[in-house]
Amino acid sequence: MPGTRKLGRTTDHRLAMLRGMVTYLFENGKIETTVTRAKEVRSVAEKMLTIAKEKNLHNYRQVLKYITKEDVANNLFNNIAPLYADINGGYTRITKLGPRRGDAAEMALIELTQQPIVEEIPVETKKGRSKK
Repeated sequence: MPGTRKLGRTTDHRLAMLRGMVTYLFENGKIETTVTRAKEVRSVAEKMLTIAKEKNLHNYRQVLKYITKEDVANNLFNNIAPLYADINGGYTRITKLGPRRGDAAEMALIELTQQPIVEEIPVETKKGRSKK
Protein backbone atom coordinates (compact mmCIF):
# COMPACT_ATOMS: atom_id res chain seq x y z
CA MET A 1 0.00 0.00 0.00
CA PRO A 2 1.53 3.29 -1.02
CA GLY A 3 1.82 5.93 1.66
CA THR A 4 1.31 5.48 5.37
CA ARG A 5 -1.65 7.77 6.04
CA LYS A 6 -4.69 6.09 7.56
CA LEU A 7 -7.04 9.02 6.85
CA GLY A 8 -9.24 8.18 9.85
CA ARG A 9 -10.75 5.12 8.19
CA THR A 10 -10.54 1.35 8.44
CA THR A 11 -8.36 -0.44 5.90
CA ASP A 12 -11.25 -1.62 3.72
CA HIS A 13 -12.95 1.79 3.71
CA ARG A 14 -9.65 3.57 2.95
CA LEU A 15 -8.82 1.26 0.04
CA ALA A 16 -12.34 1.59 -1.40
CA MET A 17 -12.15 5.38 -1.12
CA LEU A 18 -8.75 5.53 -2.83
CA ARG A 19 -9.88 3.19 -5.60
CA GLY A 20 -12.89 5.40 -6.25
CA MET A 21 -10.84 8.59 -6.21
CA VAL A 22 -8.17 7.22 -8.58
CA THR A 23 -10.88 6.02 -10.96
CA TYR A 24 -12.55 9.44 -10.84
CA LEU A 25 -9.20 11.18 -11.44
CA PHE A 26 -8.53 9.17 -14.61
CA GLU A 27 -12.14 9.61 -15.71
CA ASN A 28 -12.35 13.40 -15.29
CA GLY A 29 -8.74 14.58 -15.15
CA LYS A 30 -9.00 16.41 -11.81
CA ILE A 31 -10.42 16.12 -8.27
CA GLU A 32 -10.97 18.67 -5.52
CA THR A 33 -10.25 17.07 -2.15
CA THR A 34 -8.23 17.55 1.03
CA VAL A 35 -4.44 17.84 0.81
CA THR A 36 -3.72 14.57 2.64
CA ARG A 37 -6.13 12.61 0.45
CA ALA A 38 -4.67 14.24 -2.66
CA LYS A 39 -1.18 13.11 -1.64
CA GLU A 40 -2.38 9.54 -1.20
CA VAL A 41 -4.27 9.60 -4.51
CA ARG A 42 -1.16 10.96 -6.26
CA SER A 43 0.91 8.05 -4.99
CA VAL A 44 -1.53 5.43 -6.28
CA ALA A 45 -2.38 7.22 -9.54
CA GLU A 46 1.27 7.58 -10.52
CA LYS A 47 1.83 3.88 -9.89
CA MET A 48 -1.18 3.00 -12.09
CA LEU A 49 0.07 5.29 -14.86
CA THR A 50 3.55 3.76 -14.69
CA ILE A 51 2.04 0.28 -15.04
CA ALA A 52 -0.17 1.42 -17.95
CA LYS A 53 2.78 2.83 -19.92
CA GLU A 54 3.72 -0.71 -20.98
CA LYS A 55 0.68 -2.16 -22.73
CA ASN A 56 0.34 -5.91 -22.19
CA LEU A 57 -2.25 -8.26 -20.73
CA HIS A 58 -0.55 -8.64 -17.34
CA ASN A 59 -0.38 -4.88 -16.79
CA TYR A 60 -3.96 -4.44 -17.99
CA ARG A 61 -5.17 -6.97 -15.42
CA GLN A 62 -3.11 -5.33 -12.68
CA VAL A 63 -4.73 -1.97 -13.43
CA LEU A 64 -8.21 -3.55 -13.57
CA LYS A 65 -7.67 -4.94 -10.07
CA TYR A 66 -7.51 -1.37 -8.77
CA ILE A 67 -9.54 0.81 -11.16
CA THR A 68 -13.26 0.13 -10.75
CA LYS A 69 -14.47 0.88 -14.31
CA GLU A 70 -13.33 -1.03 -17.37
CA ASP A 71 -13.84 1.89 -19.77
CA VAL A 72 -11.65 4.11 -17.56
CA ALA A 73 -8.91 1.45 -17.66
CA ASN A 74 -9.20 1.31 -21.46
CA ASN A 75 -8.96 5.10 -21.62
CA LEU A 76 -5.91 4.99 -19.35
CA PHE A 77 -4.08 2.52 -21.61
CA ASN A 78 -5.17 3.99 -24.97
CA ASN A 79 -5.29 7.76 -24.39
CA ILE A 80 -3.64 8.84 -21.14
CA ALA A 81 -0.56 6.60 -20.81
CA PRO A 82 0.80 7.39 -24.33
CA LEU A 83 1.00 11.08 -23.35
CA TYR A 84 3.47 10.16 -20.61
CA ALA A 85 5.49 7.58 -22.59
CA ASP A 86 8.72 9.58 -22.47
CA ILE A 87 8.21 11.09 -18.99
CA ASN A 88 9.47 9.41 -15.81
CA GLY A 89 7.18 10.42 -12.94
CA GLY A 90 5.45 13.68 -12.15
CA TYR A 91 2.20 12.75 -13.86
CA THR A 92 -0.01 14.67 -11.41
CA ARG A 93 -0.06 18.19 -9.97
CA ILE A 94 -1.42 19.20 -6.55
CA THR A 95 -2.50 22.83 -6.14
CA LYS A 96 -3.55 24.06 -2.69
CA LEU A 97 -6.86 25.95 -2.71
CA GLY A 98 -7.13 27.15 0.88
CA PRO A 99 -9.33 26.15 3.83
CA ARG A 100 -12.72 24.52 3.37
CA ARG A 101 -15.68 26.40 4.74
CA GLY A 102 -17.16 24.61 7.72
CA ASP A 103 -14.22 22.72 9.19
CA ALA A 104 -11.26 24.67 7.74
CA ALA A 105 -9.66 21.54 6.27
CA GLU A 106 -6.91 22.43 3.78
CA MET A 107 -8.29 21.78 0.27
CA ALA A 108 -6.34 20.92 -2.86
CA LEU A 109 -6.91 20.27 -6.54
CA ILE A 110 -5.17 17.20 -7.94
CA GLU A 111 -5.00 16.98 -11.72
CA LEU A 112 -3.11 15.21 -14.49
CA THR A 113 -0.30 17.38 -15.84
CA GLN A 114 -1.06 16.58 -19.50
CA GLN A 115 -4.71 16.34 -20.47
CA PRO A 116 -5.70 14.05 -23.36
CA ILE A 117 -7.13 15.88 -26.35
CA VAL A 118 -10.81 14.99 -26.72
CA GLU A 119 -12.26 15.84 -30.10
CA GLU A 120 -15.82 17.11 -30.10
CA ILE A 121 -18.04 14.98 -32.32
CA PRO A 122 -20.62 17.06 -34.21
CA VAL A 123 -24.20 16.08 -33.44
CA GLU A 124 -26.61 15.78 -36.35
CA THR A 125 -29.74 17.90 -36.05
CA LYS A 126 -33.13 17.19 -37.60
CA LYS A 127 -32.43 19.34 -40.69
CA GLY A 128 -29.19 17.49 -41.42
CA ARG A 129 -26.86 20.29 -40.33
CA SER A 130 -24.18 19.59 -37.79
CA LYS A 131 -24.27 21.44 -34.50
CA LYS A 132 -21.30 22.20 -32.25
